[in-house]
Amino acid sequence: MPGPYRGSCLCGGIRFEVDEFAPHTGHCHCTMCRKFHGAAYATFAEALSGHFRWTSGKNLLKGYTAENGTTRSFCSNCGSSLTFSSPNADSELVEIALGCFDDEVPIRPDAHIFVASGTKWATPDDDLPQFEAGRNSHRIK
Repeated sequence: MPGPYRGSCLCGGIRFEVDEFAPHTGHCHCTMCRKFHGAAYATFAEALSGHFRWTSGKNLLKGYTAENGTTRSFCSNCGSSLTFSSPNADSELVEIALGCFDDEVPIRPDAHIFVASGTKWATPDDDLPQFEAGRNSHRIK
């Protein structure tokens, strides 16, 4: 399935495209991702910044930067979670909320991260690797 792969926010005001994905796609169980997405975990795909572009509505994009320096972008109109960035991550990578894609994408999540911060009411029950914190932390499973 060749790209570009298209995505948008809930109201359709912001649109983006990804030509090609980077290798990692993960379910993040950290408290901030849970609160930002309103779900048990957030699933993010990665793309090199050269393979990602906003195609419309960039003026609607807002960001929230937490105390730890991570930034989550969202639509100021409908509140859809769109991207994530961390000062500790590769600056050439963009992390995109997988649920915002309009097109079917050729990737699957490959890990659960920050599982130690997760909830007791929604624990991972698949065969993906599980990490206490980030991918370089202690592997739980």
